[in-house]
Amino acid sequence: MRLSIIFTVTATFAAAAALGVVAAGFAVTEIEDASRGQVRAAFEDRDIGWTKVETDGLQVTLTGTAPTEAARFRALSVAGGTVDATRVIDRMQVQEAEGVAPPRFAMEILRGEHGISLIGLVPESLDRAQLLDDIAAQTGGAPVSDLLETADHVPPDTWAEALNFAVRALGDLAHTKISVSATRVAITAMAESAADLRRLETDLARRAPDDVRLALDLTAPRPVVTPFALRFVLDERGARFDACSADTEAARDRILSAAGRAGLRQKADCTVGMGVPSPRWAEAAEMAIAAVADLGGGSVTFTDADITLRAPEGTPQQRFDDVVGGLESALPEVFALKATRPEPPDDSKPETPDFIATLSPEGQVLMRGQLGSAQLRETATSFARARFSSDTVSMAARVAEGLPRDWPMRVLLGLEALSHLAYGAVTVTPDHVAVSGRTGDKGAGNALSALLSDTLKAEAQFSIDVTYDEALDPVAQLPSPAECQDRLAAAQDARKIGFEPGSAQIDADSVATMDRIADILRDCGEMRMEIAGHTDSQGREAMNQQLSLDRARAVLEELRLRRVATSRIEAEGYGESDPIADNDTAEGREINRRIEFRVARPEAVSGAATIPVTGPMIRDAAAADMAPAPPDPPDLSDLPEITGDTRPALRPDTTDGTGDEQD
Repeated sequence: MRLSIIFTVTATFAAAAALGVVAAGFAVTEIEDASRGQVRAAFEDRDIGWTKVETDGLQVTLTGTAPTEAARFRALSVAGGTVDATRVIDRMQVQEAEGVAPPRFAMEILRGEHGISLIGLVPESLDRAQLLDDIAAQTGGAPVSDLLETADHVPPDTWAEALNFAVRALGDLAHTKISVSATRVAITAMAESAADLRRLETDLARRAPDDVRLALDLTAPRPVVTPFALRFVLDERGARFDACSADTEAARDRILSAAGRAGLRQKADCTVGMGVPSPRWAEAAEMAIAAVADLGGGSVTFTDADITLRAPEGTPQQRFDDVVGGLESALPEVFALKATRPEPPDDSKPETPDFIATLSPEGQVLMRGQLGSAQLRETATSFARARFSSDTVSMAARVAEGLPRDWPMRVLLGLEALSHLAYGAVTVTPDHVAVSGRTGDKGAGNALSALLSDTLKAEAQFSIDVTYDEALDPVAQLPSPAECQDRLAAAQDARKIGFEPGSAQIDADSVATMDRIADILRDCGEMRMEIAGHTDSQGREAMNQQLSLDRARAVLEELRLRRVATSRIEAEGYGESDPIADNDTAEGREINRRIEFRVARPEAVSGAATIPVTGPMIRDAAAADMAPAPPDPPDLSDLPEITGDTRPALRPDTTDGTGDEQD
């Protein structure tokens, strides 16, 4: 009996224990499922999809690979905020970071009166000593403050090219900031004049590497106009400005508007400069131009505050008096007016003496007419040779008596005026100087008007009929890279550059071709170019590669011997890799053995159609030149001396580049 009781009690306890174990198991499973579900739901709400959640009792284990350390920490925070943070076990990995991005190499070059400063981050591989030597060579030894930091990373391929361009540009700019990166060079600088600005923009644009963007912010100071001149003419040819100056853009617009009301139809240039005699310059010019229109023609000339008004021949006296009287009353106080009313010519008077000098398009100068003495003949001849060229001057003027006392001054003044033209003529009479012709200088009209009015003073009776011809402008007529490449290709049409068989020696029959190519390159100016050598497929590929390079270098050396600037010309050999004909025929192989000239095409220059004299300027080669200050009046006692050719000699590049292999 006692055994049965013991067995019953034991069985009861065993059953209770088993039931407890089963209940505990269900409870643990429920807790695990609940914890796993809660954490997974929290991750889904926060778009954390890279984690894996596992549970083991009360423990919540996180696995997976986090993209960053921050993402791993965020997952831990989310899990710890969903369940007790002490239950979270972190077994997550962090994705290995890719290689550290290289730094951005950049340099600021600042040049001022006291030297040059270099600031920025450059590659550790940069030869700093060579950089300083190059800067010294470009700037004449200006002191340099080297504040550069370095980083041990490989620079981009275009870094060296951009830096070399910036250093070369530094030699042309006295005050500048140049920002250099591997893909862009930005230049901010002040040019000495508007003409210098045009030259700089053109040169920098042509020399810029084709893989580097160039940004220009060039400015030029307003020119000092001396004398401050304006000349407006209205005759049978229509209305025109022989010279125009203004002190502000607003004054320029007022003057041009007044000329438009008086009949000016073509586009006119008006130099904005300093030196105006009165802030009411534009007002006085408007009044004087309107007076010319009221007279029905004539001319008005301003030389600082002196105004000369010339009415058309035969103007009625009453009308002349009314217009001149009204102008005298209205002009600002500082201006002085002198008005003349020429009478019609009297045929009964003796013949008027004259002196005529002509300049032909070929540069020949012919002088004829009357001169007062043999000494003046010699003086005029010497003066002309100094202004032009000694072997182009012909004197055919005769010695005559009874000429005005100021005749020598007028003759030399006429020759000085003629030197401003590309070709044309000047006619000097006792009461008039007439200049006509063509020029490639937009500022020639202003310069001539200032010269004549300042020298003739109150007798400022002169006429200017000078036309700007873009074809004569050396800057405007520089051929484009495409035109240069076409001309170089055409030079080899008649007879291409040939070589001795299996050699890099240029054959004798190619001398004329090399001469033509050298002439073309001198016309094109300095630009980035490649001389590419090619061979046929006969022979070993490595030997053909070397032979093509040697031949390209031989052409480059021939250009150096012809005094062509070659600092931006590179020689490359392409061997047999780029055939343009069938290598299976003799004719095709002959065609494939060739030299090609490839001109780099720089990024197109954007800009407005015209450029103001001041303010930011971005690449525009169409800006008008400022009027140069007029030269001193010719003096019989101080004639210029011819000193020969003063052009700087070209120094050939001495880089070695020759080789010799068999084809």
